[in-house]
Amino acid sequence: MSKSLWLVLFSFLFFNGYSQSPKTYSSSQIFEQIKKLDVLGTVLYIAAHPDDENTRLLAFLANGKLYRTGYLSITRGDGGQNLIGDEQGPELGLIRTQELLAARRIDGAEQFFTRAYDFGYTKSPAETFTFWDKQKILSDVVWVIRKFKPDVIVTRFPTTGEGGHGHHTASAILAGEAFDAAADPTKFPEQFKYGVKPWKVKRLLWNTFNFGDRNTTNNNQFKIDVGGYNPLLGKSYGEIASESRSQHKSQGFGVPASRGSSLEYFTTIKGEAPSHLLMDGVPTDWERLNRKDIHVAIQAAIKNYSFQYPENSLPALLKIYADIKRSGDPYWREQKLSEIKNVIQQCAGIYMEATTNTMYAVQGDSLPINFTINNRLPNNVSINFVRRNNKEVSINKSLSTNENVRNSFSIWIPADAVITQPYWLVNPMTAGAYTVNNQELIGKPWNDPQSVEVSLNIGSEKFEYLIPIQYKSNDPVKGEEYQPLTILPTVEISATPSLLLSVNGKPEPVSFSTKSNISEKDIFTINRKFSGNVIENKSDNTYYYSLKKDAVNKPENIVASVNSNGYVFDSHKEVIQYDHIPTIVYFQNAVTKIVSVDLAISGKKAGYIPGAGDKIPEALEKMGYVVTTLSSNDITNENLKQFDVIVTGVRAYNIHEWLNDKYNVLMKYVNDGGVLLVQYNTNNNIGPVKAHIGPFPFTISRTRVTDENAQVQFLDPANSLLNFPNKIVPNDFMNWIQERSTYHASAYENNYKTLFAMNDEGEKEDAGSLIYTNYGKGRFVYSGLVFFRELPAGVPGAYRLFANLLAKPNNE
Repeated sequence: MSKSLWLVLFSFLFFNGYSQSPKTYSSSQIFEQIKKLDVLGTVLYIAAHPDDENTRLLAFLANGKLYRTGYLSITRGDGGQNLIGDEQGPELGLIRTQELLAARRIDGAEQFFTRAYDFGYTKSPAETFTFWDKQKILSDVVWVIRKFKPDVIVTRFPTTGEGGHGHHTASAILAGEAFDAAADPTKFPEQFKYGVKPWKVKRLLWNTFNFGDRNTTNNNQFKIDVGGYNPLLGKSYGEIASESRSQHKSQGFGVPASRGSSLEYFTTIKGEAPSHLLMDGVPTDWERLNRKDIHVAIQAAIKNYSFQYPENSLPALLKIYADIKRSGDPYWREQKLSEIKNVIQQCAGIYMEATTNTMYAVQGDSLPINFTINNRLPNNVSINFVRRNNKEVSINKSLSTNENVRNSFSIWIPADAVITQPYWLVNPMTAGAYTVNNQELIGKPWNDPQSVEVSLNIGSEKFEYLIPIQYKSNDPVKGEEYQPLTILPTVEISATPSLLLSVNGKPEPVSFSTKSNISEKDIFTINRKFSGNVIENKSDNTYYYSLKKDAVNKPENIVASVNSNGYVFDSHKEVIQYDHIPTIVYFQNAVTKIVSVDLAISGKKAGYIPGAGDKIPEALEKMGYVVTTLSSNDITNENLKQFDVIVTGVRAYNIHEWLNDKYNVLMKYVNDGGVLLVQYNTNNNIGPVKAHIGPFPFTISRTRVTDENAQVQFLDPANSLLNFPNKIVPNDFMNWIQERSTYHASAYENNYKTLFAMNDEGEKEDAGSLIYTNYGKGRFVYSGLVFFRELPAGVPGAYRLFANLLAKPNNE
C-alpha cells in the first residue's frame, strides 16, 4: 500500500517474535549467562538453506563455549517442498524462517539471512549465480560479517561441489569471497555510512561431514568434541541439537537425540589454521580490551553466586554494568551491556509484559495496552514510566516483594503507520532476490516487534527495557498463549480467485471484496486496472473476465485498489498457522491473474488422496472436475466406482502407510477402467515396508531436471496421451516455473511406457519423468513432472497435458 514510513526502533539486535510467554531464566540459566559475560568471542556459521546448519555445533558453541554464535542462511528455503501444508514460494519461506527462529531459541544461536531467493534445486553454482545477482548477495554476506564481527567463520559446504546442491556450493563461494571483501575498505564502501567498518576475520573453516554416501572427514583434520553434557542445562549438546533441528517440521527433519562423544572435523580454507582450539590466537576474555578488572569482577561474581538466592549477585552485577559502560570498544560494550541488562533483570526476578486483548491494531485507531510488572524477589526496584513513541505513561512507584503493578493505557496507531508486512515482501522481488532498500534491514530474520520502553531503577542504576507488545489469550486446551501484534491497514481489499483460468475463452467471475477495519458502515469505490487484452463484463454486480483470443498463453493481471482519506489501499491479510511457530500474518495485493487456455477434459468426477500438501484439487476444479477428497475409509471398491480419475497428492505414499493396505483396491479400480495418477514420492519405501504403488514394479530415483526451460523430447508423438483430448506440442512446455521434474521413475518394467526424455545441461537424457501403463480397462500414471508447481502458477500447457493424463484410455 502507499504510505509514508513509520518504523519502530529497528536495530540489528532483534527480538524473534514468539508465541510463548516472556522468557524467564532458572537459577542455573542465570549462572550460565553470568559466565557468558566473561566471553568475548564470536563465530558465524554460513550455509544455503534452513536445515543446512549444524545444530550440534551451534549448540556447543553457544552453550558450551558461550561464544556469540550466529547462523547466516543465504536463503529462506522458499523453493523447497512442504511436508506439512500446501504453501510454496515466499509463503514457504515465511514458515521456514520462523522454524529457524524456533530452532535458534532452543540452541542459543542468532539467525541472519541475505536477500537471495531460493528458486529451487540447482546442480551447480554457475546455474545458481545466473539467478542470484552475485555481487548483491555477496554484499549482504559482507554486511552481516561487518555487523556481527565474527572471529571465526565456518561453512557447512566446500567450494568443490561435494555438497551436491548448487546453492550449497554457492554459499561456500560467497563465504570465501566475503572473508576477504569484509576486510577490504574498497569493497562495498557504501556500507560504511551505516556505522560498520572493515572487519578482518581470523580464519575460515569448512566443517567437513559424513552423511549419505559422502565422507569428507579424516583424522588428520582439526577436530573438536561437541558431544558433552551441560549439567546446568540438564542436557547434552546432542540433545539440544535434536530439539533444535526438529523444529524444521515443514521438511520432516525430526531427529533423535544423541549422547556421548561426538567429533566435528574442520579444514582451514583461509586465515590461520587452528592447532588446539577453534579460537587459537583470539583472546576471548576482557583482556582482549585491556580490561582485566572486568574479568576479575565477573569471576568474583561467578565464585560468589548463590543458586538459591540469585538476587544476592545484584550489587556485583550493577558494579560490572557501570564498568562495562566505560569500556572502549563500542561493539563489545553494546553487546555486553545488552547481555548484563538481561542478567540483572533475571537476577532481580523482574517479570514484565505488555499485552492486548486483540491480535490486531489498526491504522488510525487506538489500541488498549495492559502492562504488568512483578518484582518477585526482595530487591530495591522502582518503575518510572512506560513509553511508546515518545509518549510516556508515568507510574513512579517502588515495588515491594512479589507485588504486581498493573497499568492500562491506550496508544494511538498513526494513520500512516506501516502495516506489519515482513520487510522483504514489501517491494516486488526480482527473479533471484528479494528487494530490500533499507540497508539496515538486510540480514535481519524478521521485523522487530511492536514494543514499549520501560524505565526502571534497579539499585542505583537506571535501565530501559524494550518489551514486545503481544496478544495474550487463553486456549481451553493449550492454556495461556502469546502471539505477536500485527498492524492492519484501515481498509483491506481482495480479489478472488487469485488465479482465474479462462477455458476456451469462457468469461469467469472475479469477486472484489473490501473490509474496513474501523467502521463496518464504510463503502468504497473499487478501482480496477488491466490491459487492453482483458475483456470485462458486469452482470448483477459480478464482474466477468476473459482474454482476447490472441492473448492465449499471455497471462494478464487485474489489479484492484480503493481510496480512503487520501490513502490508497491495495492489499489484504493472509494468515499461516502451525502449532510449532508463531502465527504468521502477511499481506497480499488484490490481484487476479488471468490465464486463457484452450482445454478439453474427458471426465467429470475426480477423487483426490491428500499427500504432503499441494493445490491440485483447486486446479482440478478450475478445469471443470467435481473433486472429492478421499481418506482411508473412503477407498473401497464400491465407493471408487463413481470416479473417472483418482489423483494422489505429492509424497502421499511417503506419509500414509495405510496406502499399502489399499493397494489391491486401487489396482482393482484401475483394472475396472479408472485412471490413477500418482504424483512424485521421494522413494517407495515406508519404513521397513515396501510400498506398492503401480501394477508393475518400478523404483523412484533421485533424478530430476532442474532447468524449467530444458528441452523436452517427445518419444511417441502419435501416442493418445499426447493427442486426446488435447493435442500436446512442444510449446506446451513453455513458461514452466522453477523446474521440469523431480524424483523420476527408474528400473521400470517393459509394461510401462514413456512419453518424454529430458535432461539438464551436461547430463544424459532420462525418460523417467513420466511413466504409464494401461492395466485392464484403465490406466496407471506415475508423474515426476512438477504439476504441483505448474498448475497453481497457471501454466496453460501444464493444464492441457494434465487433462490428457486424466482421460480414460481409448484402447490404444
